[in-house]
Amino acid sequence: MIKRTFKHLRTKIFAGILVVLPLGITLLVLNFVFNTLDNILAPLFPHITFSLFEREFIIPGMGIISFFILLYLFGIIATNVLGRQVVARGDRLFAAIPVVKNIYTASKQLTDAFSATRKGSFRQAVFVEFPQGGNYMLGFITNEVSDVKDERRVTVFVPTAFVPPQGFLLFLPKEKIILSRMTIEDAIKTIMSVGIVTPQNLSALLPGTESNHESSETFGEIKYPYPKTEGGH
Repeated sequence: MIKRTFKHLRTKIFAGILVVLPLGITLLVLNFVFNTLDNILAPLFPHITFSLFEREFIIPGMGIISFFILLYLFGIIATNVLGRQVVARGDRLFAAIPVVKNIYTASKQLTDAFSATRKGSFRQAVFVEFPQGGNYMLGFITNEVSDVKDERRVTVFVPTAFVPPQGFLLFLPKEKIILSRMTIEDAIKTIMSVGIVTPQNLSALLPGTESNHESSETFGEIKYPYPKTEGGH
């Protein structure tokens, strides 16, 4: 009886830890970021105070507000011609500094990847058989080209997990492409989290799935046939 009670308590307490731990870590990180930015940036701006019971209180958060104002100003600078030239020179400067260039370049590639995603450079989430038969990787259609025989090829970028700016660029015939109705955002989350944050439904018909018919889907004026599956006709 005591052993069963102890096991019950241990199980429930552990389950409680699993629930509270992510929330606690999130709050600690947010609190650290909030206080750090507030302490750094708040002295640069006038304090906003209010009186209560003959005491003056400083309104917190001015550092955070100032931080977002600075980000907005940097955004304005970076989106005009002169600002882009300044940013480009800054990129070259940091890329020339040993040690710093590795960190800066990796961070720059990561932000560029997400910037490209927002601009629609990734057209569609797909699955491709790579690097060997029977293994399927998640990738993105980036373009459609023709070879010397004027046969259509689809360019697919297959990012690697954890470091998505790195990956493989494949030129595949349309028959090798398995379309997925997964959104670009969900596909990126899947790759970044190494599959931990993945939709319950991959929204794709992968080989090995039982199906009674062969189907296809049209995207970008190209008809992509779903591969024949086991049990299909």
